[in-house]
Amino acid sequence: MSTASLRFSDLLEMIERLPLDERESLIEVVQKRIAEDGRKRIAASARAAKREHARGKSKPSTPEEIMREITG
Repeated sequence: MSTASLRFSDLLEMIERLPLDERESLIEVVQKRIAEDGRKRIAASARAAKREHARGKSKPSTPEEIMREITG
């Protein structure tokens, strides 16, 4: 079975066959990878914001203005 054709339900069944300690280790690994992906996303966003600021495409905003923009 190729990874491209691996369905989510098949993956869950495979995980259920693992011993408990391996399932717990898998959870730790996946959580760490998710956290790392989040850090990479934040870092990329920060780099983009710095580039935007350096090009003069950003303007000063108050916290209230930022919150209005975020919350719509």
